[in-house]
Amino acid sequence: MNQTFRQSRAEPSAMDAIDDQLIDAELDSLPPPQAPVLASPAARILLGASLVLIAFNLRPLFSSLSVLLPEMMQATGLSSAGASLLTTLPVLCLGIFAPFAPRLAQRYGAERTLLGVMALVTLGTALRGFGSVPILFAATFVAGAAIAVGNVLLPGLVKRDFPDSMALMTGLYTMALCAGAAAASGLTLPVEHYIAGSRAGSWAAGLAAWAVPAFAVLLLWAPQAFASRHRASHSGFRVTGLWRDRLAWQVTLFMGLQSALAYSIFGWLAPILRERGFDATAAGAIVSVSVMAQVVACLAVPPIAVRCRSQSMVNVILVTIAVIALLGILFAPTSMTLPLAIVQGLGQGGLIAAAMTLIVLRSPDPHVASHLSGMAQGVGYVLAAIGPLLVGLIHGWTGSFAASAILFTALGLGVAVMGFGAGRALLVGARTVRLDEQG
Repeated sequence: MNQTFRQSRAEPSAMDAIDDQLIDAELDSLPPPQAPVLASPAARILLGASLVLIAFNLRPLFSSLSVLLPEMMQATGLSSAGASLLTTLPVLCLGIFAPFAPRLAQRYGAERTLLGVMALVTLGTALRGFGSVPILFAATFVAGAAIAVGNVLLPGLVKRDFPDSMALMTGLYTMALCAGAAAASGLTLPVEHYIAGSRAGSWAAGLAAWAVPAFAVLLLWAPQAFASRHRASHSGFRVTGLWRDRLAWQVTLFMGLQSALAYSIFGWLAPILRERGFDATAAGAIVSVSVMAQVVACLAVPPIAVRCRSQSMVNVILVTIAVIALLGILFAPTSMTLPLAIVQGLGQGGLIAAAMTLIVLRSPDPHVASHLSGMAQGVGYVLAAIGPLLVGLIHGWTGSFAASAILFTALGLGVAVMGFGAGRALLVGARTVRLDEQG
């Protein structure tokens, strides 16, 4: 297994590079989970469409609030510090709850665990429609915890159930994630106006509207989840030495710091644009275009990265592009905002793809890759939560987003340093032990 894994990385194709972004969180499970036996091509299409639609619903929670944040703060009296906590909470959940995903899948099965994920995403999103600040925080926590589990399990299902068309499914999965974020950025305000029947509509209704597609996917997925066969499994492998390895920490910090930059943009780019004079609809549309630009980079960067012996300079170039474009959005003439937002999306999307690809490239075998992914997500997303929190606090202290340029520059320097170290052509010093072969 290890030798095959090394060979696939030594001579990578463009398709292999894209596939490497999917990490199987259930790889350690014994007995290994089996792909479903599908009765017809139509059932296979339905399964693929369901997985892609689940991915679509894992991002609106983050970007929908950003567009309506000023209205929400004005209506509820929530301070900048409170808004910072609210935008930070789901990112923090990604780190806290991601480690629970493999154990939930071993006990209940990945399909039924994902059904629970969609139920909680639907519930949490719908509860935001009450407009109460305490309920808004509780609902965001519930939905954020569910998304954390879905983030970990969904890529493995895509990889397990479509081994003969992984590049296609990975591309669709990646595009669905970005499309969900982009749709929430661009459509939340028009949906709010449509529901309310006037331009002074309810911000809470605009947020809760994203429960509708989540509920539709819940109904679509439920029969497939209950029809799946699952045998309770246990972890049959252990990875040693990972948490003491310097390179593993560089990969983790690279993931965390670039995520801090990414979720700062998810949470605050629309308010930044509105402070610069754009109306809410235009700001949401610009954020939407920027997010969709990430799709291009997510698909283009991995084939480039794996063809380089070292990915250090790739990482540095990408973060330089992302940060310079972000600073331009803050200070350049507003006529340059749209092209700068596209460039920023290309740089940010490239960083996301590079971070996921490095997890595989730095791992000696798939089991280490799975555990390194868990480490990078668990620690990295907790670290990432600092980004949107500080942006909001800085705005509260200074009354402007301009001072956030210092934070974005510092994050960029951190990403560059960690990315340079993580990009070196080395393997983490960890090894896989099968538990029934110990001693």
